[in-house]
Amino acid sequence: MPTPTRSRSTSRTATAKLRWSRRSGEVLSRRGFVTPQPQKRPESSFIRFEAAMPNERWQADTTHWHLAEDTDVEILNVIGDHSRMLVASDARVVFKAADVVATFHAAAAAHGFPASLLTDNGAVFTAAPRGGRCAIELETDRLGISMHHSRPYHPQDLRQGRALSPDAQAVVGQAATAGSLDELQAQLDRFRTYYNTQRPHRAIGRRTPAEAFSARPKATPSGPTIPAHYRVRRDRIDTAGAVTLRHDSRLHKIKVGRAHAGVRVVMLVAGLDIRIVSEDGELLRVLTLDPTRSYQPLGNL
Repeated sequence: MPTPTRSRSTSRTATAKLRWSRRSGEVLSRRGFVTPQPQKRPESSFIRFEAAMPNERWQADTTHWHLAEDTDVEILNVIGDHSRMLVASDARVVFKAADVVATFHAAAAAHGFPASLLTDNGAVFTAAPRGGRCAIELETDRLGISMHHSRPYHPQDLRQGRALSPDAQAVVGQAATAGSLDELQAQLDRFRTYYNTQRPHRAIGRRTPAEAFSARPKATPSGPTIPAHYRVRRDRIDTAGAVTLRHDSRLHKIKVGRAHAGVRVVMLVAGLDIRIVSEDGELLRVLTLDPTRSYQPLGNL
């Protein structure tokens, strides 16, 4: 893990380059080599919304990364708007709709559910261009969490989430290049701990994100009450068209249908309420578990 000194050195180099670029632009403008475009607002004129409470808004964004053998993978970062807490940083070969939901729930299990979520318009975040709603849109709606998407061609709407990616890449990149997805995830986990608990952040008064997150009451979803016992389980539907789930030390077999045999699924468990979703985000079954029966026959959605 790089020391904070090396990280600040990288930041100072980037700042110096930005200042040089701005000064060069001013000189070129004065000498008439650049045509002024007053209709374009300078970046400094934008007033960006900033959440007043931890968990008031999370921002989620994916970025691409290359392993040692130049294999392209994806990293999903989820960051708190108020505290800058990096609540999730997961790596996958390709993020599918169910993977986004699983990462979201894992982050919520550790930090609580947010009142709102902001993402870009990627296919795993919205199905509006396809005339529907994707898994994370359905899930946030069910939980009473306000879902927002950035405006097309307006990356500044996700400035915090996008600003984190180069920082994370710089720190991970200073270590040995990961040869596998597991190695990359281990590097991301180490960076997340360092970023949240050791690295002071200028935008939050030189505190760490963990300190800012703990300093104030947390915002919560405005919708339905979320059960305290909430978990996510991955499984593959067996040849008989069923999956298994352990509840209160008892194993239950849940029928999904032979037509889905072999399909990898994510089970979203909230108390006795269960939803089974394919990796592509298709809702395959919704049921309320009967804890007195080991076998849960196929029912209607």
